[in-house]
Amino acid sequence: MSRREAIVKKYPEVKQLFGVDPSLKYVVSSMVLFQIFMCWMLQDADWILILLEAYFCGGIINHAMTLAIHDISHNTAFGNKHPLKNRFFGMWANLPIAVPISISFKKYHVEHHRYLGEDGLDTDVPTAFEAEFFTTSPKKLLWLALQPFFYAFRPLIIYKKAPTDMEILNAVIQISFDLGILYFFGLKSLIYLFFGTIISMGLHPSAGHFISEHYAFKEDQETFSYYGLWNLCTFNVGYHVEHHDFPYIPGRDLPKLKALAPDFYDNLHQHTSMMNILTEFVMNPAMGPYARLKRKPRVDQEFYGNYQLFEYVEGFLHHIGVYRLQKFAGNVFDLNNNEKKLN
Repeated sequence: MSRREAIVKKYPEVKQLFGVDPSLKYVVSSMVLFQIFMCWMLQDADWILILLEAYFCGGIINHAMTLAIHDISHNTAFGNKHPLKNRFFGMWANLPIAVPISISFKKYHVEHHRYLGEDGLDTDVPTAFEAEFFTTSPKKLLWLALQPFFYAFRPLIIYKKAPTDMEILNAVIQISFDLGILYFFGLKSLIYLFFGTIISMGLHPSAGHFISEHYAFKEDQETFSYYGLWNLCTFNVGYHVEHHDFPYIPGRDLPKLKALAPDFYDNLHQHTSMMNILTEFVMNPAMGPYARLKRKPRVDQEFYGNYQLFEYVEGFLHHIGVYRLQKFAGNVFDLNNNEKKLN
């Protein structure tokens, strides 16, 4: 927060970077359509080709889609004035991933920014079991392979939240899409999407950013940036210090932030190679799931979330007269009761 305030004070023009990335909706939509095209292309392919394409092509795209969802969760597709448009666009970006994650990610990611590293609030921090068990190089390699499962189930252990209406809708839309892929293109195409998602979040260069962002490669630094070519495939998520300083700057413009204020970023520890990040994490005894800064929570957990569709449903019911009918029926019922009492 102090760095953010200092940057705004010294470079007030940084505020011009806030807002919407107008190209995001076109880039994301092109990637979604490309993955559907790949499903059509691979429906009769050999299983070996399916797995290779999932690792080298589909996995890269699907991992990029998870990071597009990350960008969209900050309302960079349509702006803060149109939250519902951003949520539905996140569901559109979610389709090739084959697993409904968009709305749930948004729900927990808000806490990650607001309560970074706080026990029980930031579900990006590994559990005590992960920290204590995955301590040797072979075990850490296994942990990397299982990362998608830890990310999926860790919130259910650390911070339970009630499912919201948008999460249920996200699941319905995603399952319907998956069944459509299965019906029109077959099992191989669905496996191409699902396996690409799982493998790219585990033992894959794309997944290096999970490690580079907040694992303590340097003792007195909590968040780290990666400046390398892989940012071209990850919506610049590598510019992670910059992102935490200014979450409402779209990923596309984060390099502009670094160029604008180099005196605030060039002196920090930084990464330039995803493979080096993963190799050091596995081989260095000082690194592992335990290499995270952890704080005591400032607030209590909240079980219930924001039900965005409720006000729209309520407005629709008002519009078609359901509440007027309910009031009329109540009056008639009360009138009948009063007449019975008089008799």
